[in-house]
Amino acid sequence: MTHKTGLEDYFVIRNNKKMRFGYTTGSCAAAAASGAAQILLGGREIKEVSLMTPKGILLHLELADISREADAASCAVKKDAGDDPDTTDGILIYARVEKNSDITAPRITVDGGIGVGRVTKPGLSQKVGEAAINPVPRKMIYKAVEEAAGQFDYEGKLKVTIYVPEGEEIARKTFNPRLGIQGGISILGTSGIVEPMSEKALIRSIEVEMTQHVSQGEKYLLVTPGNYGADYLREHMELPFEKNIKCSNYVGETIDMAVNMGAKGILFVSHIGKFVKVAAGIMNTHSHSADGRMEVICSNAIRAGAGIECAREILACNTTDEALHILEKHCILHETMKEITDRIQFYLDHRSYEQILLGAVVFSNEFGYLGQTPHAEELITKINQGVN
Repeated sequence: MTHKTGLEDYFVIRNNKKMRFGYTTGSCAAAAASGAAQILLGGREIKEVSLMTPKGILLHLELADISREADAASCAVKKDAGDDPDTTDGILIYARVEKNSDITAPRITVDGGIGVGRVTKPGLSQKVGEAAINPVPRKMIYKAVEEAAGQFDYEGKLKVTIYVPEGEEIARKTFNPRLGIQGGISILGTSGIVEPMSEKALIRSIEVEMTQHVSQGEKYLLVTPGNYGADYLREHMELPFEKNIKCSNYVGETIDMAVNMGAKGILFVSHIGKFVKVAAGIMNTHSHSADGRMEVICSNAIRAGAGIECAREILACNTTDEALHILEKHCILHETMKEITDRIQFYLDHRSYEQILLGAVVFSNEFGYLGQTPHAEELITKINQGVN
């Protein structure tokens, strides 16, 4: 019989597919801490714990790898990300709870062990040197252990250590090294529940990274939408690659967040396939939100002097590189890119209401450098000089 977690009736429909909810590393850590505390203080093994999440969903989570000693107990909960693509899916999140004889310690202390990252740079919700256990999961852990202590009338002190044996290896695939979190993953989650392919979660991760850069004194930010932009930046531009922030498809949200944080500017370095959409005011560049690449290239080619035959050829293209070849054949590639970059500048400024300095460098994998907006050179200079 399949174990029921309490999430069986929770799902979303995306692209005509039913996608399951999951639960966060924070929920796993809190449930494991609850289980370990109950096993330690109750003196017997249990197989399952119930955990009320901040989302208001009651989870019923199985315990694994249970170990019990005289003054300590440990167990694990297996992470289930549902149908969300998550590098931590399926790993075991452990908690060890032990009686604490340190009279100077608070009633319950929570720390991270092996595989839980340590904060090495300012700007995050934990101080430098602390374990990367975010505030909501930390509260969930405290509450779970406090409830277990109350259940067994235990009035002494307890020390909780969250650890993840696979954490250090998995962290290499996450944003953590870029954020200055070393040695493992973060224990995350504000609702306790993972909603499949949540845009909010991705935008929040971008915000966290941007906040850290701004808190370290970077006022002019260097942003790439994805791997193509990052690769081009590293291989072809004389800019500090380590300052690069990835914004995925969320150009508009990135600008909004930069304004709210008090940043003074952003230089985007992007493949033409993404940023040509910005020339039409499209601020979410995901193909599900909008495409129109050929229409944008075509209209700007006409502004640059293209004839009807050139326009028709562009509209028949499937890729931006194909369209660039058409422009090159008709000897208006440079002129068209000037039109496109001018309009990118207009819509970037429109999004920010000209509150900050914005610019973009646009390239193609096949053609290389294609052009840049009017403010790009000034931003390149400021970023290289570390101007604040």
